[in-house]
Amino acid sequence: MADAKLYFITAALYLVLGVRIGVALRSDAGGTEAKGGGRGGLARILILCAWVVHGAVLHRALLSEGGLDLSLGHSLSLIAWVTVAMYWIVSFRYRMGVLQPLILILAACMVLSPLVFPEDKQVPYSGLLAFKVHLVVSLMAYGLFAIAALHAMLMGVMEQRLHSHDKRLSRLGELPSLVAMDSLLFQMILVGFLLLTAALASGVFFSEALFGKPLPFNHKVVFSFISWLIYAGLLAGRQIWGVRGRRAARWTLAGFAMLLVGYVGSKFVLEIILHRG
Repeated sequence: MADAKLYFITAALYLVLGVRIGVALRSDAGGTEAKGGGRGGLARILILCAWVVHGAVLHRALLSEGGLDLSLGHSLSLIAWVTVAMYWIVSFRYRMGVLQPLILILAACMVLSPLVFPEDKQVPYSGLLAFKVHLVVSLMAYGLFAIAALHAMLMGVMEQRLHSHDKRLSRLGELPSLVAMDSLLFQMILVGFLLLTAALASGVFFSEALFGKPLPFNHKVVFSFISWLIYAGLLAGRQIWGVRGRRAARWTLAGFAMLLVGYVGSKFVLEIILHRG
């Protein structure tokens, strides 16, 4: 595990950026930042710097002589790192509004996960190409669906407050219209669905290469397929019945919850409760 000071420094970088951007979004200058103006460009540079520091800490912590350490704590930190990367890429095309500070503050918390769950879990077969492809694609899917889930929650809050004429909505800073946010949500879900499909397919090849048989029937695989079915149904419902708004947001959260239960939940039970690798 890397020096604990490095974790706190990385978390502090994310936290300071998140709070600073959140304050800017609530001020008159927030609109400039949200629209990608000069301050928005500076924020992207600072976020990239924090992300690079986070990556350096992860590289030092994950790699060891026994292979790749994918314990619960390091997995959560790795998912946060990928989520920030996916957000950073998406922010060049879309205004992310209040999602910016929310993602950064959550990342600050998840950076400290290895200190809360310090148990190591080495993956001796991490050198296999099939495993590397599966890991990268899976993490990209998790990162994008994490942003989609936060986006869905924000949509739900916006729609509820608009219907009730709640003036506190203005405190969230300048935000796109619900129509634009709904369109962005389904674009993220579509890309995430393709990545999740690729992750499941690459998992089959990885399992064949390592164990000589397709995906094992375990909690991770079962919940991943349930999530895949939820997102497939949501995309189909969008095309056939025009599903949108709070209904789409609820199903988006349900699909992400299945992913969390399948991966993070399984790791928590095995490593923390049962103390099994």
